[in-house]
Amino acid sequence: MLGAAKATRVAVLAQHQLPKLVWQAGRLICKHQWHAGAHCLQPPAATRLHWGLQRPSIAALGAGAGALHMRGVACSASSFPQPSAGVLDSPTPASTRAVGCLPVVYHPEYSAPVMPPGHRFPMAVFRKIYELLLEEGITAPHQIHVPPRLPPDEELLLVHDPEYLRLFSSCALDDERVRRIGFGPAVTRSEVLVRRTKAEVAGTLLTARLALAGGLAVNCAGGTHHAFPAHGSGYCILNDLAVTAEVLLAEGGVRRVLVLDLDVHQGDGTAYIFRDRPEVFTLSVHAASNFPARKQRSTLDVPLPDGTADAAYLATVADILPAVLRDFRPDLVLYDAGVDPHVDDALGRLALTDQGLARRERLVLDTCLGWGVPVAGYVGGGYDDNLDVLARRHLHLHRAAAELWRGYGLGGSGGEGGGGEAGDDGDAVEGSQNSGAQGRGGRL
Repeated sequence: MLGAAKATRVAVLAQHQLPKLVWQAGRLICKHQWHAGAHCLQPPAATRLHWGLQRPSIAALGAGAGALHMRGVACSASSFPQPSAGVLDSPTPASTRAVGCLPVVYHPEYSAPVMPPGHRFPMAVFRKIYELLLEEGITAPHQIHVPPRLPPDEELLLVHDPEYLRLFSSCALDDERVRRIGFGPAVTRSEVLVRRTKAEVAGTLLTARLALAGGLAVNCAGGTHHAFPAHGSGYCILNDLAVTAEVLLAEGGVRRVLVLDLDVHQGDGTAYIFRDRPEVFTLSVHAASNFPARKQRSTLDVPLPDGTADAAYLATVADILPAVLRDFRPDLVLYDAGVDPHVDDALGRLALTDQGLARRERLVLDTCLGWGVPVAGYVGGGYDDNLDVLARRHLHLHRAAAELWRGYGLGGSGGEGGGGEAGDDGDAVEGSQNSGAQGRGGRL
């Protein structure tokens, strides 16, 4: 299989131990037999049209620096619904003409709640990300898209329990649910947090719609992967990734969604929600010994040992992601780009550097785009007392997105400042309110 992958460069990784994977009864099995070398598969060459090429399968890969766990489902291409046409399957798809520059989603409510002094959740970082994007010229004002409405209950109820949603929306959650969320009673039972939480869901859904329209979009927040249907956890109340996937699947705009979670903490809520949904592939690469103590079973879990640094981490992602894209063939990737794997993160346990995070973002986005799959990027978790330092870690995602937007010529881009001027042709994405230059309206 590896020899047939003509679009793939194969390299031998020195000093990187990977578990051996085999197929058994139609399932991917991790054999705990360690060896000192494995194949590392790089994404195809930089062009958007690769569906006709042969690609390496999951069965051909080593899985990373830790033991890999596959949920009890077969993972061959035949195990999933047949692929529908992707938005990048054609050299000039109509949907990409709607987007002239990299879309960046932001809502003023993202940082609205004021946290108690000394609270570890960095609520103000989302506004700081937005400000730095503009100050440093990574993003121009006309690239900012603001969700024009909060999500209706009908969308949230695709994932969440009606009674839980009612109690949260009416600021009446019980003490146990308040404790599990972690914001404290005053913040959790406040209308400002209700609006903020729902605005984040709206922003995540809008980011995904913009990615489907143009191939790539990024948010200034998003990635509440610890939220379960009937309770929140770990600073997550409503699962924005799950709601977004369910809405898009219900609308029929996509048939398969990959949730790629590279936050240092396992995306346990997302894994639980989609435990019986073959249309959604949940892939979580996380610190094995970190929160949550009780892990759920993702479609594919890759728990890493404490102290995993740049080389082993990046090799793990480079091995696994192309194989999942090849075998699952998603119509969309929802990417939780948490920066808490950073060596200085207060809640981390891994050891990525700033350079490692920057390389990770380029690797993920380039791999997805190189395989013709639209990707929506979300900032995920990250914890540091210095908001400026933390926000700059998150900016690696936006810098990489701006670079690859230009490199792939998405939306007819070619200018500076994150992809050039917005075009006047094409249609606006439904549910997008562009906050930039006068006369652009909702047009991308």
